[in-house]
Amino acid sequence: MKKILILCAALAVLGAVAIAGSTITIKGSDTLVRLGQRWAEVYMQHNKDVVIQVSGGGSGTGIAALLNGATDVCEASRDMKEKEYKLAAEKGIEPYRVSVALDGIAVYLHETNPVKELTFAQLKGIYTGAITNWTELGGPDARIIVYGRENNSGTYAFFKEHVLDEEDYTEYTQTLPGTAAVVNAVSKDPNGIGYGGIAWATGVKDAAIKKTDDDEAVLPTMESVSNGTYPISRDLYWFFSGNPEGELKKLVNWALSEEGQKVAQEMDYVPLSKEKAAENMVD
Repeated sequence: MKKILILCAALAVLGAVAIAGSTITIKGSDTLVRLGQRWAEVYMQHNKDVVIQVSGGGSGTGIAALLNGATDVCEASRDMKEKEYKLAAEKGIEPYRVSVALDGIAVYLHETNPVKELTFAQLKGIYTGAITNWTELGGPDARIIVYGRENNSGTYAFFKEHVLDEEDYTEYTQTLPGTAAVVNAVSKDPNGIGYGGIAWATGVKDAAIKKTDDDEAVLPTMESVSNGTYPISRDLYWFFSGNPEGELKKLVNWALSEEGQKVAQEMDYVPLSKEKAAENMVD
């Protein structure tokens, strides 16, 4: 009986907090989930009456949740597709998009792989199945083991659009549910290759990337992503259902503040310039 009374008291306290404050849900990009979680932790430390719940699942999952009214904030590592904007309009939703940080899609190799740089054409060949052996790239005589993301991932979609020119991934791509899983797989596979956000590259090495043979190969770093010299750079977004107001407006403007962007940099994400952050502030 005593345990039941304690449980009831705890539920009553939680209920009182929910009534007195705000509960915000954030869902979507696996690339952004670590940053979203850290932002939530720091924000809640300063705002004791706010509860923020953050989960991943992929950009597509987050966008679907936003359009279905199942989340307050969608984290996405890509813009919404034309069909998603159309569905939003059919539902009477006007998506509000905010750039919250920058990212580069790193190409992960095993630390022992002698290959140091790759062109877009070589990456496209690897991921469409035209290039299958590391010898074609100056590496060992071994089959290339290709790792990638599932098709609900914004990183999957961005890589397909900007590197593969919208061609299909090879059927031999081993699709994994998150960037952490891709990094883990490549770190254990001397013949593996994968891709994902630069903030996740631990226990692997990054390939330097160039668009053409004549370009200079560039490694993904905060500086190269920030100044746009790394060729697979992108914005990371928060989407809202309409203009964010109240606590949502306060949260996104804090994330774009100097303090919020410092948190992003501490988590190995690339912060926006002060000018761009100011432009994205919600009036």
